[in-house]
Amino acid sequence: MNKVILIGNLTRDPEISTTSTGINVARFSIAVQRRFKNASGEYEADFLNITAWRQLADTCYNYLKKGNKVGVVGTIQTRTYEQDGVKKYATDIVADEIEFLTPKGEGSTGGGYSNSSNGGSNNSAPRAKTSMQDMKPMEDDDLPF
Repeated sequence: MNKVILIGNLTRDPEISTTSTGINVARFSIAVQRRFKNASGEYEADFLNITAWRQLADTCYNYLKKGNKVGVVGTIQTRTYEQDGVKKYATDIVADEIEFLTPKGEGSTGGGYSNSSNGGSNNSAPRAKTSMQDMKPMEDDDLPF
């Protein structure tokens, strides 16, 4: 089984390109903070490359930017390539789902909703936020359970 779930912040704006067959692909990287401190008492982060395809690529390109917090569900993919005669290795996360975690108004025009490339729920607008002030008391008899 190859499945990874990550939460991190974008380290750069998504870049989008189109394959020779007309499929959009977006690439960006996220910093994922480690759960423990190093010997200096500081938290370190891992920097991971994310690849999103098709509609998910378009959504990421249109709504995400450097600094946004995202949740990514996907698979790990490794590849090799040659550069200047030296064999290089790269590890990427191919996103199946991306949840925008930066609240709307905090540096993102489209935060607060998820989009999936596998044909799942595709909300075209951000979810409305409900504050505690907007909530009204409810009688126990009105509860559906």
